[in-house]
Amino acid sequence: MAQVQYYGTGRRKHSVARVHLVPGDGNITINGRNIDEYFDLETLKLIVRQPLAETQTEGTYDLKVTVDGGGYTGQAGAIRHGVARALLQADPEYRLTLKKAGFLTRDARMKERKKYGLKAARRAPQFSKR
Repeated sequence: MAQVQYYGTGRRKHSVARVHLVPGDGNITINGRNIDEYFDLETLKLIVRQPLAETQTEGTYDLKVTVDGGGYTGQAGAIRHGVARALLQADPEYRLTLKKAGFLTRDARMKERKKYGLKAARRAPQFSKR
């Protein structure tokens, strides 16, 4: 007997998260580790759980997440995006709630490239008159 499973891909900056939503009791596993082991900051754990809190489904689904690339903040945002997409697959009724909260929108902000003649994207070399 196949278990019901919903899938969502989330992206933020250079992070890509593959989220599997399975009916369960609210366990969140990220790259084979518990969410408390994976993320140190409480704000990042909160970001991951936001779509579940918004749709009042916090204790009803288990999350199995594979995330790679970027830093921990980008990864948390990617997971949030993936969870929102997976919830949408589970129940299309959540679309209005998730869209209003802004969880279905891909955050397009990326790091600006370094330009030649500059030390960083916009940082110019130090100027000296003499």
